[in-house]
Amino acid sequence: MKKRTFVIGDVHGGHKALLQCLERAKFDYEKDTLISLGDIADGWPDVVECFEELFKIKNLKMVLGNHDKWLLDYLRTEETPDIWIKQGGRNTFKSYQDHPEMKEKHRDFLMSVPYYYVDSSNNLYVHGGIDLIGPVNEQSADTLMWSRDLFYEWMMIRNTDEEEKGMYIPLLNHLYVGHTSVSRYSDTPITSGNLTFMDTGGGYEWKLSMMDIDSKEVFQSDPVSELYPGIVARG
Repeated sequence: MKKRTFVIGDVHGGHKALLQCLERAKFDYEKDTLISLGDIADGWPDVVECFEELFKIKNLKMVLGNHDKWLLDYLRTEETPDIWIKQGGRNTFKSYQDHPEMKEKHRDFLMSVPYYYVDSSNNLYVHGGIDLIGPVNEQSADTLMWSRDLFYEWMMIRNTDEEEKGMYIPLLNHLYVGHTSVSRYSDTPITSGNLTFMDTGGGYEWKLSMMDIDSKEVFQSDPVSELYPGIVARG
């Protein structure tokens, strides 16, 4: 079987959803490549299990999301700020209380994760977004983890003649971002020009999505809230 490369959106502790995506894509843990757009942490209760599942993948690439950064701060300091707890950190905290032996391992891993990744085909992968003025290697961590400017630009041209032309990001083959859920507008990832928004609401009530970057075929979980009935992901 040909080696394939996939990109996956924000997992947010949904191990059951992650497994469904991998199984439905017939993902080969030894041969295929998975590029995670970050935010493995915060939301559903299986954060430790998500990381451990990803560690089984031989060819794993990952960029740091804002929720991963909150987790890293907790693993370094044991501090639990209210903003983190209210934004899904409560279930992450409990996950590590149940598996304290994983704290050091996961802390060391997250310390090695970059804010962006560029592959050999000049595809850029980043959690939040980029500033189109200036090279990516000179942009701040806050921009790369938190920016939603590209999504707001897409919103401005949505349903106009400009959207038919698509959003084209200069100097890149393709740009994949997570962070901002598009579930209000589409059941699947949204591609406009050479930009794809991969977060389809798996950290809330909807689905986790994974895409073959060559064929553009999308593999999705069931609505994650149905996989974790009675559990509150955020709050």
